[in-house]
Amino acid sequence: MNVLVVIGHQRPGSFCHAIAETVCETLRSLGHAVNFHDLYQERFDPVLPHEEIPKEAARPTVIQEHCRQLRQADGLVIVHPNWWSMPPAILKGWIDRVFCLGVAYEFGPDGQVIQHLAGKRAVVFTTSNTPYDLEMQLFGDPLENLWRNCILGFCGITDFHRRNFGPIITSTWEERRNWLGEVRQIIQQRFPA
Repeated sequence: MNVLVVIGHQRPGSFCHAIAETVCETLRSLGHAVNFHDLYQERFDPVLPHEEIPKEAARPTVIQEHCRQLRQADGLVIVHPNWWSMPPAILKGWIDRVFCLGVAYEFGPDGQVIQHLAGKRAVVFTTSNTPYDLEMQLFGDPLENLWRNCILGFCGITDFHRRNFGPIITSTWEERRNWLGEVRQIIQQRFPA
């Protein structure tokens, strides 16, 4: 399989980076091809210019390459922290520029959504510092809805799994080691050899 892996976390050495490294190592050990993007390291520009919005827009080469990799991928793995119940701005900008009209979806003549990512599978790993029970009590799970329905589901990806790890701030090395073991297991199950 061909899998696109994207991380949106600003600090090298973060637990999100450990997750992304574990994902890539596991996928490669299973014989899969991996396209990996660390958006901060690559200094991805998250600003969507108005000129890129039309379906027939001439997009910069780097955006064209991300779009090509998304369309050609059999699977997608995204890793990011939970910031105010949303992905970091750089990842939201990546979605704006790469999950674009004509690449991830388009509208048919009667306004129906044509889903260009149908048949792909996706895994999203998130991290947070808010205890799960408090998060659910205060907010529900906005990230689950965002990824499952508003982004991936809208574009046709229904084979979806999300796992949040936390609270990171109070976690021990042993907990983190066990969580990375869970990451390996999820990737092995979702992207078998």
